Amino acid sequence: MLFLIGSIILTSYLTLSFKLVERFRLNTFQCIVFNYIACVITGSFVNGSFPIEVKTVAEHWFPWALLMGASFISIFNIIGYSTQKIGVAVVSVANKLSLVIPFVFSIYLYKEPVTFLKGFGLVVALIAVALTCWPKPSSESHRHNFAFFLLPIVLFFSSGLLDTMVKYVEQAFLNESNNNAYLITAFAAAGSAGIIGLLIQVARGKQTISWKAMLMGAAIGIPNYFSIWCLVKVLKEHSDNSSAIIPINNMGIVLFSTIVAFLLFKEKLSWINWIGVVLSLGAIALIAFG
Repeated sequence: MLFLIGSIILTSYLTLSFKLVERFRLNTFQCIVFNYIACVITGSFVNGSFPIEVKTVAEHWFPWALLMGASFISIFNIIGYSTQKIGVAVVSVANKLSLVIPFVFSIYLYKEPVTFLKGFGLVVALIAVALTCWPKPSSESHRHNFAFFLLPIVLFFSSGLLDTMVKYVEQAFLNESNNNAYLITAFAAAGSAGIIGLLIQVARGKQTISWKAMLMGAAIGIPNYFSIWCLVKVLKEHSDNSSAIIPINNMGIVLFSTIVAFLLFKEKLSWINWIGVVLSLGAIALIAFG
């Protein structure tokens, strides 16, 4: 339970931290890149040494770490681009509704039993997320263009498949001895891709390195590492019930982020949003105990 709470709080912090990136007008891409560098340094410190060696390439999980790293940075940039094109509300809905994908895969791949209450809880969860993120009438997220329809679909599947990948790799390849090495390799892959992209932009004169972005990247990266570390830990502890863990984790993030944003950033919630928050609590209970 402690690792689950840690995953929810730390992942929520990541979402909320990008509000500070926007408020301080920092370069989002640089913050993302430096975040992954901080993840690698943090993971190496936790591991006691930098675990990536020549023999790491031969590990069965190595291709999955590269794929996961590419997914990390790609999804972050999809979220940023989508937010600019279609608004935060639609992006939030697409990202959090993706919990249905790992739920279905866990049932199909690992033959986990599904009770009526757990299935009903998932339906309530989908409704709750949609209501929690429901845009205000004045929202600009209803611009009916190609991006409005395509980008949420891409984000939906990419986020869902990433959660599914985390579960599959944890189940198939990871243990206490290689858990940190896998995570650090994945973050290093994301960071390497980001550094290459950043250096290209700097060479072309489109960007200059910002020390403020470095500091914010570190402030994001340290919790980012432990958010994934906690998620892998809780999946390992409850390997026979991952169809419930991932939806509970995602719903907890929605609920916690919404409440903190309301309290700290004074985000106004409509009565529809508050219905979603209440339904979130019910969905978590149904999925957890159903």
